Amino acid sequence: MPSVKRNSDEQGTHGVAVALLAEDRDRLAIMQHRAEATTSARTVFSHAGFPSSATDPILRQIQDLRAEVVVIDIDPDRWQRAISAIEVLRNSTNDLAIFAFGGMEHPATIVAAMRAGACEYLERGADAAPLQEALGRFVSSRARSVNAAGRARILTFMNAKGGSGATTLSVNTALALQQEHGSTLLVDFATLGHAALHLNVQPVFGLSDALQNLHRMDAALLKGFITVCRRDLHLLAGMSQVANLTPTTSELARLFDLLVTHYQYVVVDCSSRMDEISHMVADLSHEVMLVTQIDVAGLWSTNRIRAWLNENKCDTKVRAVLNRYKKIAGFGEEDVQKATNCKVAWKVPNSYHPVASAIDRGEPLVLRDNELSRSIRGLAAMLAQTEDAITPGSRTKQNAEARDKAVARLFISPLRAGQ
Repeated sequence: MPSVKRNSDEQGTHGVAVALLAEDRDRLAIMQHRAEATTSARTVFSHAGFPSSATDPILRQIQDLRAEVVVIDIDPDRWQRAISAIEVLRNSTNDLAIFAFGGMEHPATIVAAMRAGACEYLERGADAAPLQEALGRFVSSRARSVNAAGRARILTFMNAKGGSGATTLSVNTALALQQEHGSTLLVDFATLGHAALHLNVQPVFGLSDALQNLHRMDAALLKGFITVCRRDLHLLAGMSQVANLTPTTSELARLFDLLVTHYQYVVVDCSSRMDEISHMVADLSHEVMLVTQIDVAGLWSTNRIRAWLNENKCDTKVRAVLNRYKKIAGFGEEDVQKATNCKVAWKVPNSYHPVASAIDRGEPLVLRDNELSRSIRGLAAMLAQTEDAITPGSRTKQNAEARDKAVARLFISPLRAGQ
């Protein structure tokens, strides 16, 4: 009987989902122990036996449990059976990584395993270290493939402090990109998704459905999960009620790998989410916009969150967007950067009542022609890396003036904000 392991608090909710296959039960137990000794593997399936054909139930179970890596034990006395199993897995699945465990004393077996479709060949008698290293290479490869695939730029918005306006800016920036720069998808990763309310749509499906069906995802199925909004902006809606969302790094990489092949821009609203998911999304993004305000709490939070994201080596792509911006004599962009250790990407003027009215009505700001909408369109042009971002008139007066150096002093201490 196969052994199926469900997620639990003890196992943790993250890590590479691994399936283990061996013909000998003792060998299977050794493989399970080795996987548990790593910090990256999460065993979801183990079975004493190999799939023999594309219709074998073992394959269906591996896919249903969303395994990302299959580890196959190669018995030196019956190595042909393992090689055949690798070929079945490779020919029957699209995105499974296959690791082979075998002896190093038989070069012909190593060559046969790699030709059959194994991407890693690990020493059968070694400890957990080689498996840990192989899983690390697998995760890094997934992340690189996302950033290299297609033409899409992944642009993520996050609040530095609750209520700073990340959702408003991500929705309107996505719509501006769709209108003026190319096909755009907005993905709502907020703990409780509000993007649909801003766009006045009622999605039937969304992000959670896409993640649950990654094992059989194709272009047609993805289209069924998408909600088409105004001006043909596409939305992968967020959660309509509070619930756990626990994708692994590889599942997120697989999702974004699919998305970037269908759009030119993927805008992600992480809102105020601060967890491993937002860490992983930031790692997969080309740009991360920390939405903040010029007050002590906002600048203090920006500094801390930038440092937190830098744990994933994202520092070079993390920048600040100053929302509800009002020029304060003596406290300019250089002071903000000193207080936050974060470069300022853009300044969005303060216009509370029009924003509140637009959200209540479900009418995005960029559909109007005013100072605020022009500023957001300028932000979209800057993120799209087009010349529009630096042409006269694409920035608001506040955005232009804020480039000048401050000449006076402010009652709010930058040192206090950054301490």
